[in-house]
Amino acid sequence: MSQNSVAQQPKIKDSGLLRSSGVVSFFTMLSRFMGLARDIIFARVIGAEALADVFFVAFKIPNFFRRLFAEGAFAQAFVPILGEYREKGSQAAVKALIDRVTGTLGISLLALTLVIVAASPVMAGIFAPKWFFDDPAKFAATADMLRITFPYLLFISMTGVAGGILNSYDRFAVPAFTPLLLNVTLIAAALIAAPLFAEPAYALAWGVFMAGVVQLIFQLPFLHRIHMLPTPKVDWQDSGVRKILALMGPAIFGVSVSQINLLLDTMLATFLPTGSVSWLYYSDRLSELPLGVFAVAIATVILPNLSRHHAAESKQAFSETLDWALKLVLIIAVPAAAALMLLAEPILVTLFYYGDVMTARDMSMATLSLRAYAAGLVAFMLIKVLAPGFFARQDMRTPVRIGVIAMVSNMLLNLLFVLPLHHYWQIGHMGLAAATSVSAFLNAGLLYVFLRKNNIYSPSAHWLRFSLSLILSLSAMVAVLILVANQLNANDSVFWQQLVWWQRVANIAGLCLAGFVTYIGCLFITGFRLADLRGPAKVTSSEN
Repeated sequence: MSQNSVAQQPKIKDSGLLRSSGVVSFFTMLSRFMGLARDIIFARVIGAEALADVFFVAFKIPNFFRRLFAEGAFAQAFVPILGEYREKGSQAAVKALIDRVTGTLGISLLALTLVIVAASPVMAGIFAPKWFFDDPAKFAATADMLRITFPYLLFISMTGVAGGILNSYDRFAVPAFTPLLLNVTLIAAALIAAPLFAEPAYALAWGVFMAGVVQLIFQLPFLHRIHMLPTPKVDWQDSGVRKILALMGPAIFGVSVSQINLLLDTMLATFLPTGSVSWLYYSDRLSELPLGVFAVAIATVILPNLSRHHAAESKQAFSETLDWALKLVLIIAVPAAAALMLLAEPILVTLFYYGDVMTARDMSMATLSLRAYAAGLVAFMLIKVLAPGFFARQDMRTPVRIGVIAMVSNMLLNLLFVLPLHHYWQIGHMGLAAATSVSAFLNAGLLYVFLRKNNIYSPSAHWLRFSLSLILSLSAMVAVLILVANQLNANDSVFWQQLVWWQRVANIAGLCLAGFVTYIGCLFITGFRLADLRGPAKVTSSEN
């Protein structure tokens, strides 16, 4: 081969997906661990009593809308359009789009916030109907607390816009770090402000409000650094704005099915015994730890990359990126789900069973819902990486159709699971979590089928070897966890409850370390290497 022909060969570069995902995962992990610290403090400050249920409902409502506007439909509609503008337009055109999007979305969210604050009893009645009829004190407290927490939506949604811009410019670290400020603010509210309030839950509500303000302000200097600090302009007729709005409509439903299901669970939980909302909250928070640390991080990184591949009409790179994301998610989700199911009660007792606020019954009830959520963890994480395969192509209709099917299935499964479990054993909240998990598997399965059917994704040739390695490593991990747990008498809840905090931490850390080392060791023995986790190669032309 001639020297000239060698010079003309394309250069193969690491795509940087694993590195970028690692950065996002690192900061997200810090945030999630801070979130666990926050929830441990919550458990000691407000426990699972009546006003704890009220706070969690008042927090879940704006949090639900946040995931629609900031992390859900808006991000999935905005990032692909922004990527298209970057690929095909000028810097000025990108800045003009950002100005008009922030202005139009901002005025819309401000109007929505004012309406909900004024009509908070109506919103409280929608999401906690039983309290409206049977518990006027809890209902009134929910309406009052919602007036404090709902403006969080405005600030955190605009924070989401800023994060979407930074992610599109491959500045992943700042948006990933920002949620740390939510947890820091809420911890400060619980430790510093709560003692000053007659009802500590109200201090936490004000902490939510302040957290939104802090997170938005934090990101503004970084937007200025890349010359993308918005000058908001309201322009409903702008072509980019109209395109994003057109994509957002169906995406609101399609991307947020799991969140809608969780909110329905919260609403139904208000009909169940006191504490049900809190049990679901604590178990959901633990199941979301691997979901937020890894699946959301991977989805955050692949969406801008998939959008650029689609704009460049690179079908092979598009499919390879999805293939990489699916393998990375499975290698994390499968052992995480198994470990959470096996160690649910020890983990909950270690984190939350302190003082007189949380009882042994609270722990056993939360264990049931945590195991049910953990059963669906693989599906929850797969949805996060499968859905961007459609959103990057600006196809919102397919996920919506799938979302409708999953949504209806979840509602039917709620009735099928909750009624008998509540009637016979008073554990209806477990049925809510189980229904959510089953519908998530349906959602993930249909997303995968349609990606294959439409020739958007084609699995690579290495899936058989990967699957065998994963199954063998998982089996070894489960066997070791069961063996070590039996040696520690870890299946006895009383054993864990009688330990002091450092003994609990030491025992659960030992269990997790034994499982982790076994799993990683077996992956290595069966031929899996770190190089297998690198993203698909990126091909660029050489300079002449």
